[in-house]
Amino acid sequence: MAKKTSKNITSAIMVKYMSKQVELLRGMSSKEVYRQVLLSQFIFILLAFGLSFFLFDSMTVWFELFTWNWINIVVFAILPAITVVLIDLILFMIVPNQLDDGGINEIIFSNRTTWELVSLCAVVGVSEEVLFRGVIQTTFGLITASVIFAIIHVRYLNKPLLLISVVLLSFLLGYIYEVTQSLVYSMVAHFIIDVLLGFLIRFTSK
Repeated sequence: MAKKTSKNITSAIMVKYMSKQVELLRGMSSKEVYRQVLLSQFIFILLAFGLSFFLFDSMTVWFELFTWNWINIVVFAILPAITVVLIDLILFMIVPNQLDDGGINEIIFSNRTTWELVSLCAVVGVSEEVLFRGVIQTTFGLITASVIFAIIHVRYLNKPLLLISVVLLSFLLGYIYEVTQSLVYSMVAHFIIDVLLGFLIRFTSK
């Protein structure tokens, strides 16, 4: 009974938290939402380089994390990203309610120009991969990076399927980085996933 009560309380808190986020975002103009998301991502980038100053033996490590070639772009970025998007589409058709984040993604991506949507996804892909794969995974390992990545998506805690999807996505991106030892592939995969799903939201939102 105590566990069930605790779960209900946690669920209620998360619903209230998501409602406040939605209310806050709805009170902003489209441009303000765009700037706010960009600001949060630039903070990630600053945090990443700030942490690397203390955690890396040398800042030249960054130059070693951006090697790439076209064949690996296809194998380790494009194909995995398309697979993830297709799985998301299938899940959306089967259990759409379980993939509803309370309308936050719709607010972020709907009514967005093509340039805004693409630039937003590019900045998110770069900033999150630089921080979570480039710094945290490089220093503390795949599991730690994936857990922290899931934690920042706190609004998904009330949606088990969404949370599982985020955790699995983080492990996938982390595995890509682990195998290639390059941020380029996880960045490209992250960008493709976000931009395809972003356009899907923009074209299907009411």
